[in-house]
Amino acid sequence: MSGTQGVLPVVLEVCEDDSSVTARAGLLVVVETLRALGMPKVVQEELKVRRRRGGSTEYANIEWLVTLLASGGECLDDIDTLRADRGLCRLLGSEPPSADVLRRFLYEFDDPKLAKQAMDARKPDQKAYRIPENAPLAALGRVNAALVRRGVAGLEHRVATLDHDATVIESHKQEALAHYKGGRGYQPAVIFCSEADLVLADEFRDGNVPAGMANLDLIRRGFAELPSGVEQRFFRADSACYEERVLKWLADPKRKDGPSGTIGFTISADMTPQLRALCAAVPDSDWTLADDRVDETVTCADVVFTPGDWPKDAAPLRYVAMRIRKKQGVLFADGSDVRYLAIVSNRWEPSAPELLRWHWGKAGTIEHVHDVTKNDLGAGVLPCGRFGANAAWYRLSLLTYNVQSILKRRALPPELRRARPKRLRFSVFTVPGRIISHAGRLILRIGKSAEQVAGLLAARARLARLAAELAVMVT
Repeated sequence: MSGTQGVLPVVLEVCEDDSSVTARAGLLVVVETLRALGMPKVVQEELKVRRRRGGSTEYANIEWLVTLLASGGECLDDIDTLRADRGLCRLLGSEPPSADVLRRFLYEFDDPKLAKQAMDARKPDQKAYRIPENAPLAALGRVNAALVRRGVAGLEHRVATLDHDATVIESHKQEALAHYKGGRGYQPAVIFCSEADLVLADEFRDGNVPAGMANLDLIRRGFAELPSGVEQRFFRADSACYEERVLKWLADPKRKDGPSGTIGFTISADMTPQLRALCAAVPDSDWTLADDRVDETVTCADVVFTPGDWPKDAAPLRYVAMRIRKKQGVLFADGSDVRYLAIVSNRWEPSAPELLRWHWGKAGTIEHVHDVTKNDLGAGVLPCGRFGANAAWYRLSLLTYNVQSILKRRALPPELRRARPKRLRFSVFTVPGRIISHAGRLILRIGKSAEQVAGLLAARARLARLAAELAVMVT
């Protein structure tokens, strides 16, 4: 009966040579994905933030920060756990920079002068303001753009649906500003391509910046990052993008600073008194079932509505109204049993229910990205009170999301294609391995059963082929 209660009958010994084993052998393919995509050269060409020579390079800092976030680290001090894994350091060929070095690296992305200039440029009645990116932060955005382009190289992407959404990141730092939910923090916005499962662009914002403030710049950046082979473009967003400039830009096939041709879009509309009156006046016979939920029924109908600022010579927009009714006498918070919502679109071919369900699909894409990056990839725990440093940390979290997405699509087994980061860590990244040297080469030995799940041998072969193909394309 010994060993059935309390401590197991195992003798624990501390090994002097701890560089011969690692508990995170699978992180090798995260680093190899970055290198297969040519990121060392891209970072060297784009990002120049070091104030003095010597020490860790820009690429080394980024590579270890991505490795940290991919492994589940949530703060800079978690790098000490990776530093203690001597086998991992031996396997990757370098030791992680210290937390202080990485913190100083992130500080290089912060420029308080830009914040002051933006604040001074406010209109008299304006409280919130957007802080422009400094040169290092913009360069980090170009690094992500290059990673996206290389990650989809050679793949067919003829249709691209871009989803826009903002999310709140809570922060208790003194510098964080109040947001609309009542707390303090930041409210970054993201452009995501659902077909490629890649984040194309982002803008980090203070918590008090309204989600609907000046989104066109970010939307333009997102469309600019699409691969050249895309033939059909679509866009979905909530009411934060329901503004004149965005609607006119999307609806104009000859738009400036963007791709020519049609962009099919749906955007949640502001429920103005005029629009609500139109929705309420729709006869019962004109409503069509869109969704029968557990506690409510959603019906929809086309309504004829023109925003007051819509040009008379422009193509008309389509408004689809939604009537949401509670079941069994349950009421909404305002005491009513009916609520009206609407979306605006330039797509006329789908039926109203089809268009509505396509619009709702955004909840499974961009909101999934917010969930994953904040809860699995460190974006929900910002490193400090400096705006630019937090913006860089957030952008690195998105870049890590993209690295894992490319890794899943182009190298890992098909059954891991939709895996969340925590499953990747459990199944792939935390594969234990023994490291030995033979004939001047490092040899990593892992268990047969673990390899059957992780597929590291095949993944590394695919990454090697990807690196070779990209090398030919770049030259």
